[in-house]
Amino acid sequence: MDTVRLGIVGVGGMGSDHARRIQAAQVPRCELAAVCDLNPERCQAFPAVRAFASSAELIRSGLVDAVLVATPHYGHTTIGIDALQNGLHVLVEKPISVHKADAERLIAAHSDPTRVFAAMFNQRTDPSYRKIKQLLEAGELGSVRRTNWIITNWFRTEAYYRSGGWRATWEGEGGGVLLNQCPHNLDLFQWICGMPSAITAVGALGKYHDIEVEDEMTAIYEYPGGATGVFVATTGEAPGTNRLEICGDRGKLVFEDGKLRFTRNEVPADVFCRTSTEGFARPSVWNVEIPVSGGGEQHNGILKNFVAAILDGAPLIAPAEEGIRSVELANAMLYSALTGKRVELPLDSAAYAAHLRHLVETSTHVKATDGTASLTLKNSF
Repeated sequence: MDTVRLGIVGVGGMGSDHARRIQAAQVPRCELAAVCDLNPERCQAFPAVRAFASSAELIRSGLVDAVLVATPHYGHTTIGIDALQNGLHVLVEKPISVHKADAERLIAAHSDPTRVFAAMFNQRTDPSYRKIKQLLEAGELGSVRRTNWIITNWFRTEAYYRSGGWRATWEGEGGGVLLNQCPHNLDLFQWICGMPSAITAVGALGKYHDIEVEDEMTAIYEYPGGATGVFVATTGEAPGTNRLEICGDRGKLVFEDGKLRFTRNEVPADVFCRTSTEGFARPSVWNVEIPVSGGGEQHNGILKNFVAAILDGAPLIAPAEEGIRSVELANAMLYSALTGKRVELPLDSAAYAAHLRHLVETSTHVKATDGTASLTLKNSF
């Protein structure tokens, strides 16, 4: 095989965007062989490609070697499992599942190591985040003491939430800002800083919008080595902030407004604290702006890597198995905020699944929809 025949399940916003990239030959050695959507009108945008009314038919058609699952969130699990169990390679959009128990089921279905199973965590291609990860792994910050990510520039309008009946509902999406906007941030946070051992969070459901799920969340992370972290997210703040800060005993990294700054202690803070004879002294520092440019190949980079993994055995940038971590972080924050309790990790996946099921079954929210809303994706990244 020298070309991957790809089928895309779900050609709404993201799915159609991926399809157009492939048809524009932006992903070498990849052919758009089939599409599927519950709304047949969406498939008409790709008249040269075989369209299917259901994912099951596409998966069993024999026309594809791999599928990209770009449906609303709950479908990531069921369609992904079906594709894996039928011998296809699978690339799943974020989040890989709505909740940890479903993510466990999806990952368990990947029983054939010859099948490539990847997640669309395109932010892992960004050179700034790759450099931050490299600096931490090289020990340039020393022992990490504190992490902080304020990611409040995910502003969304009422028109956005009214654009689909599944959006911002427990039954259709399983959550709000944490499940839709923040999976990339949560993936990067754990990819760079590791997983916390406990989370305490406060949040709000429908604080800024007519929705039943969270549109604001503030969480405190406790890490196994004693470090602490803070994660703040909302879709109701404008202009908003995107600031990632990581502090260690050798200095501080700040990534904001496209600039990566490293304030380096000449003497590690813990050493200076023990050895200085001055009560108000502090270590001298070097201020370094680390040169990084561009945002990486993003979605195209993940697609190219997926194809290379299938055809050449290339290592994956974002193995889907790692996607369970961002799901677990989102679930734990929401669980803590809704129950008013500190949540220890690993999260009890069955308990959270039961809690989410209760939210679905007891929902009385009447979702307003408006199919005329404009959702041009160029404004979402």
